[in-house]
Amino acid sequence: MTLAGGLLLLIDGKPTPRTDGLSLSPLAAATTVNSISSDPLTQTRVPLNHPKWQAIVIHHSGSTRGDPTSIEKENAAGTTGGGLGHHFIIGNGNGMDDGQLYIGYRWLDQLSGTHASGRYARFYNDSAISICLVGDGDRHGFTQAQIQQLTMLVESLCKQLNLGPDRVLLHSDIAEVSDPGRLFPTGLQGLPSGRGRR
Repeated sequence: MTLAGGLLLLIDGKPTPRTDGLSLSPLAAATTVNSISSDPLTQTRVPLNHPKWQAIVIHHSGSTRGDPTSIEKENAAGTTGGGLGHHFIIGNGNGMDDGQLYIGYRWLDQLSGTHASGRYARFYNDSAISICLVGDGDRHGFTQAQIQQLTMLVESLCKQLNLGPDRVLLHSDIAEVSDPGRLFPTGLQGLPSGRGRR
């Protein structure tokens, strides 16, 4: 924790939001995620921990607008606690640019997430990368820019970490939740098919 964060915690008794990640515009994200030499996915603050990451879990924020700070506040107020629970966030144009990629501190510092629920939550929180799409997939479909960014991100992560397509899951595949929602476009090339709960 930073000195300033510690002082604020002492003053008001609440932890300060931790959103010290990296935001990439849709164009910058598309360019760098596809370029191995400048891929921000491998330029983490601590060495990339290949064996740790066993799966990818896709979520939605459950709200029509959002950004890292608002999602972190929702995480802190909910059951996940402990700051921004996701490794990556992809914006929908409401709070973040459409297709904007946010790389969270949990990825940059190679930390476990606090994103999964269900019977195997502990395993998925410790060993799975969380990608959160801003939006509510039960009420509205996701934007084309979000799905393109998600597809590129999943492809890059799978390549970097040697993960097969069977290791890319929806939150609803591992828990009794409607996440990322019934309007998530299952079965697209490189994205999960929504195989049912595990």
